[in-house]
Amino acid sequence: MSSTRKEAKRAASSRRAARGEKKESRIVSYTREELEQLPSETDWARVDAMTEEQIEAAARADPEWEGLLDIDWSDATLVMPRRKEAISIRLDEDVLSYFKSLGAGYQTRINAVLRHFVEQTRAKRK
Repeated sequence: MSSTRKEAKRAASSRRAARGEKKESRIVSYTREELEQLPSETDWARVDAMTEEQIEAAARADPEWEGLLDIDWSDATLVMPRRKEAISIRLDEDVLSYFKSLGAGYQTRINAVLRHFVEQTRAKRK
């Protein structure tokens, strides 16, 4: 194997990348109006024909609903996620390493720590 091929192999993260091929994108974007025009995949006639007991039994048999059917949702409130702004920030290397060591979601955790600081500071000013 030539040295340039070895270097290319080390630099590439996959065979496709080593050959200079790009991954085909599968991400599709729709507007709200376009989504509303898509046909439903739900058999609504079948659902309409079912009793409440049959619907609940079907939900209880579905492993994806395990533990969710007995929750009291009557007091639930809709919480819209806050808009995030992409920024560049300089952090101490050890601080960033610590948050990253906690696994995926480190940016969310950093945001939570900053939010807590903001809320505590605002509360003290009142």
